[in-house]
Amino acid sequence: MDSSFANRDFSWILQHVPPWKRRIKRAIDFGVSLMALIFFFPVFVLIALLVKLAGEGPAFFSQERVGYLGKTFHVHKFRTMVKDALKRGGYETSEQDPRITPLGRFLRRWSLDELPQLWNVFKGEMSLIGPRPTLAYQVDAYTAQQRRRLLVKPGMSGLAQVSGRNALTWPERIELDLQYIENFSFWLDAKIFFRSFGLVLGRKGVYGDKSL
Repeated sequence: MDSSFANRDFSWILQHVPPWKRRIKRAIDFGVSLMALIFFFPVFVLIALLVKLAGEGPAFFSQERVGYLGKTFHVHKFRTMVKDALKRGGYETSEQDPRITPLGRFLRRWSLDELPQLWNVFKGEMSLIGPRPTLAYQVDAYTAQQRRRLLVKPGMSGLAQVSGRNALTWPERIELDLQYIENFSFWLDAKIFFRSFGLVLGRKGVYGDKSL
């Protein structure tokens, strides 16, 4: 547990997301991710093979992110960029980034590269819905209020994603994440979940500020 979280922050999160709601949310995450992993297993195998055949490098990309209570974990994606892409250009990407492979461009367009994060959800490191997991240098720049974003598990999709995704500025995304926590409900989670499908089909906001 990160010692930088004050008692008043825990009082704040308990007011908005009490323990019983957390337990139900975790049960939903576990059940849905398990069924999705089984259902999408053939798709996982196919995409992994295509990524391996498309060029040099591993099928999966793992990166350390900051999650619940400031704990770090490795988030998983299908690799969409050339080998050693970070060494060639850092974290920021754009639609025309030459480091993105042709197959990777297709996977990003349809958010298929994010499917391995179902394993993160299954393990309890992430939730289906919540603030997106961030990099350590981004967390280091948080204000005291923004650090409340770490009082819930990061999600595969969230209010910021269905409200503009990477087209939003970083402060706008954090503010929406805090609004999500303040107004948490299972109905809100359901709306974000189904709006996420529309976002994928519309292919809006795939690229933007630091969208590696």
